[in-house]
Amino acid sequence: MACNEAIRAAKLAKIRAAVQSYPDFPKPGVLFRDIFPIFQNPYVYEDLISVMEDHIKEQHLQVDVLVGLESRGFLFAPLLAYNLGKSFVPVRKKGKLPGEVVSIKYGLEYGEDTFEVQKHAIKPGQKVIIVDDLLATGGTMKAACELIENLKAEVLECITVIELLDLKGRERLNRPCTTILQF
Repeated sequence: MACNEAIRAAKLAKIRAAVQSYPDFPKPGVLFRDIFPIFQNPYVYEDLISVMEDHIKEQHLQVDVLVGLESRGFLFAPLLAYNLGKSFVPVRKKGKLPGEVVSIKYGLEYGEDTFEVQKHAIKPGQKVIIVDDLLATGGTMKAACELIENLKAEVLECITVIELLDLKGRERLNRPCTTILQF
C-alpha cells in the first residue's frame, strides 16, 4: 500500500505543478486556476485520469454512467467512461441537445442558466458519477445532481479536478464529493 500511496502522491504533485494561477482574471480580486496546461503534457493528463479512475474503481464498482458537465467536464468524463467500460452522458446548456430533454434552471452570481440532458440517456435506477473540472460555489454541481435525480437515477458521487475551498461549494451538496486538488 505504501508504494501505491507514494505513486499517487507523485502523480498529484505533477498535476498540481501543472495548474497555473492567474491573479485578477477574469476580474480584479479573482485568482483563476487554469487546468489547460495539464493537457499540454500527455503524461500529466494520463496521471490525472489515472488518479480519477483509480478512485472510481476503489469506491464505485457499481457505477453505470459517467456524466460530464458542459464544457470542461467533457475533457475527463468520456475518457473515464471509456476506460471503465461505462456509458458517458453529457449535461449541456439549454438548446444544445437534440430530441426530448429534461431541464433544470439554476442560479448564477448574476442571473440564471439552464442545464439539459436527453430524457432517455439515463434510465431510472442507474448509478451515476458526475464529473467536472471545478467545484466553486457548488451551484452548478447541485443543479446537475438534481437534474440526474429528476430522471430517477442515483448520484453516487461528484468528482472534480479542483475545489476552491474558500467558496464552500461542498456545503451546498448533500452527496459525496471528491476533488483531486484543493486550493
